[in-house]
Amino acid sequence: MAPRSTAQPAAPRAAGKPPIVSSAHLVSPRSAEMSEFEFGLIVANNAFNRWIVHCMSAAGLKDLTPLDVLVLHHVTHRARDKRLADICFIMNVEDTHLINYALKKLQGLGVVASSKNGKEVTYASTEQGNAYVQRYREIRESCLMDAMNLDDGLNRDVGELARLLRILSGAYDQAARSAASL
Repeated sequence: MAPRSTAQPAAPRAAGKPPIVSSAHLVSPRSAEMSEFEFGLIVANNAFNRWIVHCMSAAGLKDLTPLDVLVLHHVTHRARDKRLADICFIMNVEDTHLINYALKKLQGLGVVASSKNGKEVTYASTEQGNAYVQRYREIRESCLMDAMNLDDGLNRDVGELARLLRILSGAYDQAARSAASL
């Protein structure tokens, strides 16, 4: 028997009560919930971006964009050198110039270094970059993880939400390809 989640199921919407959305003109009669999800995603994305910028600033690395912070974290991930194409692929960013610009900015700050192996250029976090990322982690633990008060049930729910977001990102990617072909 699978363990039960302690999270409460979502309460059904009261009859006649409109969904909480950012664009009422886009609400589909087939799924108002999808419009609610998109609004939640917009709000969560903006909150997440604000959080990572402020957390990195508190760690001592100021004036970064959300993409800069994410690139630094990815370049630091698993302490392995990364190619520009791999960074773009993993982060699901089509515009390589955006990642390349972030890498140049991070190199200028001394937190990322590039190396050349034949024709291939790879990027890695420097010792200074690793120190900022470690300080970010400490601040994340103190400010975010302590505030979340996660238990096993909530952790399972967060894991399920992460799985659903990956599924939905695939659906949005496919829809983008379809729309691009129109």
